[in-house]
This record gives sequence, C-alpha cells and structure tokens, in this order.
Amino acid sequence: MLDKMIGLDEVKRSVRLLVAEVKAERLRRDAGMPVEPPARHLAFIGNPGTAKTTVARLIAQIYARLGLLASGHLVEVSRGDLVGEYIGQTAPKVAEAVRRALGGVLFIDEAYALSPSGAERDFGPEALATLVKLMEDHRGELVVIAAGYEREMRRFLSVNPGLSSRIPRVLTFPDYDDAELVAIFEKKAADRGFTLARGTLERVAEILRAAERGPVFGNARFVRNLVEAAVATQALRITSDTEGGAVDVRELRPEDLPPPEAGYRAPGLYL
Repeated sequence: MLDKMIGLDEVKRSVRLLVAEVKAERLRRDAGMPVEPPARHLAFIGNPGTAKTTVARLIAQIYARLGLLASGHLVEVSRGDLVGEYIGQTAPKVAEAVRRALGGVLFIDEAYALSPSGAERDFGPEALATLVKLMEDHRGELVVIAAGYEREMRRFLSVNPGLSSRIPRVLTFPDYDDAELVAIFEKKAADRGFTLARGTLERVAEILRAAERGPVFGNARFVRNLVEAAVATQALRITSDTEGGAVDVRELRPEDLPPPEAGYRAPGLYL
C-alpha cells in the first residue's frame, strides 16, 4: 500500500528502515543477542495534505503484522481531546486517549498546540507531562506520532526535552510537486470510476499553476476537493441535457473544472 502511494520517496525509505529494524531485532534475539528495543515514537512534520495521517495508519498496520502492536489501530486526537478547561480535567483526558490507543498508534495532530508559546495558565504542559509518563509506562504497547507544521514542530520538540528524548525520529513530508498532484487527481478520479476526457489533466495542471501556494496549501487535500468540485459540475451537466442524447456519466471533461485564471481555492479546504 505504501509503495503504491504517489511521491513520498524519502518517507517510504524511512518506513522501510523502521520495518527492517523490527525484523533485525527478531533475528538478533533468536541468535541469543541482547536486544534493547529503541523508542518507536515518531514526529511527522509537513504541510496539510501530505499524507501524514495516511502513513501513520499504515505504520500502525505494519507494526501489527510484525507483532509489535497488538491491534494496529489508530486513534487521532488534537489539543481539544487532551487539554481540559478546568483544573483536574487534563490528566484524565490524556489517560483516556492513551487507553483507547493501547495496542496501536496515538496520532496527535498539530501537537505543538499542546505547548503554545507565551501562554500562561494553560493546561497544555500538564497534558504533555502526563503523556510523557504514560509513553514510558506503556512503552511496549503504544506508539505515539506527533504531527504538524515544520517550524512549529521543530520549536515544540526543542523546548520540551522530555518529549524530544522519547521522540528521537523525525519524518519530513514534503509538499507534492505539480506532476505528483496531477497524478493524484487522476488516481482519485479513477478510484471513483471516472474516466478523463482529453485535456482534463492539462486543465488540472493549469489550475495548480494558478493556485495560491503557502504553508496552508492543501496538497492532496486540495486535489481531493478539486475532484469533488469536478464531480459536482459534471452532475449538473449530465442532468441538464435537454437534447436527450447519450451521456457518458463516467467521463469528466475540462469544462467540469473551474477556470485556472480564477486562482481556484478548493471549497472547504481551510475548515
């Protein structure tokens, strides 16, 4: 599954190293060598839509197949799931999230929000302290993956030595280039049973060249929403045929996509 994903060459290499490490530990143990398993926890850094959650889910499944995790499920949480509003709420929330993730992966999205810079009277540090303790208590039952934007995650790990020492490995998820995003559009459309008329992928490439880029650009999420927009426009086109001719309901055409000069921003992308 991982090898079939578009792009992410360095991420794929890192995951292969993780898998090889687990297999090598087993061989060394079988050979009677003393084995000290390393910390399995990870940090994923990158912009939105760069497949961080997808890869986290795949790692959970891979580790389960290797016998490292009992079930290989993924529990996704954010600050709101871990930090309480009042004294005494935070530690139980963290403990409950960890309990649900035991045997799998606890994926913390925008993990740096647990340690906001300059914030006073915030319960984020309590959540982190509780999490660090539970990571140690459940060392063989849990993998924690902290994810978020690169600059914020680098700061987050550098100012929290207790956490950084337990998350020694950082995987960087680069933005997709235009060719990869066009390929993702083609795959997502095909997965939904659509064929693409001549010129459709060229229109996608034009939209991508005109799209606003920056840290909040959605990458594959942008493309997913672009497919949704094309499917919606195609629905209007095929149901508005007044001539009664044969309509190919499987085909997406260039005109089903928005004009590239509009500087298209996929609806719902920033929600």
